[in-house]
Amino acid sequence: MAKQNKGVFKKVLRYVKKYILLIILSVILAAATVAGTLSIPVIIGRAIDYIVEEGNVDFERILPLLVIAGVIALATAVLQWIMSVINNKVTYNVVRDIRNDAIEKIEALPLNYIDTHKSGDIVSRVISDADQFADGLLLGFTQLFTGIVTILGTLSFMLMLEWRITLVVVLLTPLSLFMAKFISKRTYNMFKLRSETLGEQTAFIDETISNQKIVKAFSREDNSADKFDEISERLRKASLKAIFFSSLTNPCTRFINSIVYAGVGLVGAISAIDGAITVGTLTCFLSYANQYTKPFNEISEVITELQNALACAARVFELIEEPSVTPDKENGVVLENAAGNVELKDVYFSYVPERKLIENLSLSVKSGQRIAIVGPTGCGKTTVINLLMRFYDVNEGSISVEGSDIRDITRHSLRSSYGMVLQETWLKNGTIRENLIMGKPEATEEEIIAAAKAAHCHSFIKRLKNGYDTVIGEDGGSLSQGQKQLLCIARIMLSLPPMLILDEATSSIDTRTELKIQDAFAKLMKGRTSFIVAHRLSTIRDADVILVMKDGNVIEQGNHEELLKQGGFYAELYNSQFDKAS
Repeated sequence: MAKQNKGVFKKVLRYVKKYILLIILSVILAAATVAGTLSIPVIIGRAIDYIVEEGNVDFERILPLLVIAGVIALATAVLQWIMSVINNKVTYNVVRDIRNDAIEKIEALPLNYIDTHKSGDIVSRVISDADQFADGLLLGFTQLFTGIVTILGTLSFMLMLEWRITLVVVLLTPLSLFMAKFISKRTYNMFKLRSETLGEQTAFIDETISNQKIVKAFSREDNSADKFDEISERLRKASLKAIFFSSLTNPCTRFINSIVYAGVGLVGAISAIDGAITVGTLTCFLSYANQYTKPFNEISEVITELQNALACAARVFELIEEPSVTPDKENGVVLENAAGNVELKDVYFSYVPERKLIENLSLSVKSGQRIAIVGPTGCGKTTVINLLMRFYDVNEGSISVEGSDIRDITRHSLRSSYGMVLQETWLKNGTIRENLIMGKPEATEEEIIAAAKAAHCHSFIKRLKNGYDTVIGEDGGSLSQGQKQLLCIARIMLSLPPMLILDEATSSIDTRTELKIQDAFAKLMKGRTSFIVAHRLSTIRDADVILVMKDGNVIEQGNHEELLKQGGFYAELYNSQFDKAS
């Protein structure tokens, strides 16, 4: 096996060894089926020897032999079926374990991995690549064990019958092995390229379907189709190259096997003429020659499929072996009943080392304060939110909640202390009720309805066919963007966390409803530390502190009136919005 996939093979073995008892049973059954299969030619050869000449056939001896051969064939078929069931069980258990580890890894991956990798490619690794690996592994279990045992068993039977003919078979065998190895070494990279291109295609399809409205709005249908054709063409070329090269294995080994068969026939015929063996023994040898060479065809096919399987497995293992998010510290601080005191001290952060973003950011937030963060696009507003939630860790400096560095606080307790409403809504496939109680599973019906009324979404929910039990599709299904955002607001109003993060929380809501929501937010934020990201500056005039950010730095800080008096960047932003409005 090629050096480049030996490591992958070892990783596969780590999963397979859990089912070692089933594998041992499968090997025993493989040996039993091979023994049964190989004993039949011997019986048939003896039967042939009882056919001396026309009119001189010993039926009394032939008939019992045929009955015995039939019983052996039936028993072998049953054993093969049991072995197939065991192999299927082992294969799909192994693939299930790998997929489980992959899903657990996805949940443990840092957000920067998710942000920098296409979701379609990740899906392709867990679904398509795992399926391809299962197919190759099943073929390996089904044919590899049986093939190896068949080769060893056939050689043993032939040696017992006639060693000189067996020597011809053994001398010609390395040709098949050489051919299979020569081809398999060259197919791994081809199948790996095919898997990577398939992942790229899956990612593109996922991206196009999920953003179909944008594609249509900008009339990019033809461009998307051309891009898809280009990826499909590369996938076609990669697939054809891999399959064509791998398909050479079978005809090449069959050609060599035909040479082996011809050699056995020639040497056997000469031996039969000389009286060294009987015609029945020659028939048996020819049958064994076929059975001996057949596993080489199967094994060469298995090796080719294993190249594909290991190439796919390598992509899954790449995902599984990605570094997980930094684990919580042992005996980490558990936030309970957080008051909302937050401090950022000399914070430096950038997503990419060579591109600086946030530099020397310091901020002290007291319990119950409302902190608004404003500034042009790309100045770092949402990045501050990511740092507060510890989706990313700071490069330098520290962020503290209730006097404890958030790196010392368990992520679960930290994030449970925040309630987030983002510009981009997120709703899962399920009922409206299930989406609302996500942060408070034990909520009563009265609490759910009260939160929905506070968020002004109770009325439209009641108009739905099944009310709160209406099933909505992924990301809200047919609900409008505004309705989806109201549901996300209701979800926060139900859980009532001690701290709030509102990132353009009312961007998709009409002005009349927004005024009502602002009033509800005002009640919700009372006594709670709140971080508000907003582009519409009219919505944050009542904030206790407004941070004005530009190029990752806080360039101005104060309340609305103070910042207007300064006549700086905030005043320009505020006045420009009202100039446009007029």
